[in-house]
Amino acid sequence: MPITSDDGLRELLDLQRVAVVGCSATPGKAAHDIPAYLREHGYEVHPVNPYADEIFGVEPADSLAGVDADVGLVNVFRPSDEVPGIVDQVLDRKQSRGDVQAIWLQLGISHDEAAARAEEAGLRVVQDRCMKVEHGRLLG
Repeated sequence: MPITSDDGLRELLDLQRVAVVGCSATPGKAAHDIPAYLREHGYEVHPVNPYADEIFGVEPADSLAGVDADVGLVNVFRPSDEVPGIVDQVLDRKQSRGDVQAIWLQLGISHDEAAARAEEAGLRVVQDRCMKVEHGRLLG
């Protein structure tokens, strides 16, 4: 069951190391502005985008596997139909590195089957919620 309670959301918002799959280099896009907001609020943001040369002054990873740092949460800015493949990558990473604890699917993004698979593997999941909005509401 995806996390919907304020207490559950607060716990995930405490995970300070975030890989952002689909992070954008373009200011004005949610996939850029929300990770920028997270950075401004003390989060360690690791952009994942195979098509960008630089985001936030760093070279983004081409895939989740390419993120060298430990991450507690994977924040997703990709279409819902891509979520199963992203969950596969998260599960591979969890098995190989053991660092990922949760997946956060941004507002408008959900996939119940993939979310259930992630939860069965021990991950906490949020669907169809904006991390910036929830941070501002609960911790702002």
